[in-house]
Amino acid sequence: MIKTLLLFFLLQFSVFAETINLALSANVSYAIKALTKEFNNLYPNVKIRVIVGSSGKLTAQINNGAPYDIFMSANMKYPKALFMSANAITSPSVYARGSLAYLSVKERDFSKGLDILNTKEISKIAIANPKTAPYGKASFEALKNANLLEKIKSKIVYGESAAQTLSYTVSAVDIGFVAKSSLYSPKLKRFKKGVHWEEVESSLYKPIEQGIVLLKRAKGKKSAQDFYDFILGKKAQKIFIKYGYEI
Repeated sequence: MIKTLLLFFLLQFSVFAETINLALSANVSYAIKALTKEFNNLYPNVKIRVIVGSSGKLTAQINNGAPYDIFMSANMKYPKALFMSANAITSPSVYARGSLAYLSVKERDFSKGLDILNTKEISKIAIANPKTAPYGKASFEALKNANLLEKIKSKIVYGESAAQTLSYTVSAVDIGFVAKSSLYSPKLKRFKKGVHWEEVESSLYKPIEQGIVLLKRAKGKKSAQDFYDFILGKKAQKIFIKYGYEI
């Protein structure tokens, strides 16, 4: 009888201890709490362990054997590379489309558009590293297409990811290029569009299609498949829209 009860509790513990290791692009870190909460309403026995970083660095970690089950990237390039190298077991699917914004903690005259970056009042501009962070690459593309990159290059301060760039923007620089999604987080809702931030014209950069893949470690893992399906489903899409993404 005692052995039977012990086995029962051990089985129960194993169910509650089921964990998904999620490698997450930094720009999605602002929405992930709402996403995991909704997922756990459907699957309360699954824990999501989130590892946040730039898409490039997370990809390097995966290629070097990091024990992740799912990768949610800020673009499609890195998931495609993982699929081609057989480190992902699903071809990449777009779960959301991200947008760029530029933010200042001080009130600014955003009627000037991006030309505000080339004024004397702006001496430091935060941008994510374009070599590893897709939002940084998109920022460079926008600046180049706006004929501003060479003019303001000396002002740029690099962050390793969208999250670090946001940290610099609110604490150390005059203005920064951030994921629009970050501006819908509770901590940043005090900043007002047209006063503290403005969207970057979407025609200045390629759409930021963000991709998700199941990694080879997740093969046969039902909880990982459930989360993957959830992220591509309607309930998650509503949350992404709430956080400023496009579907």
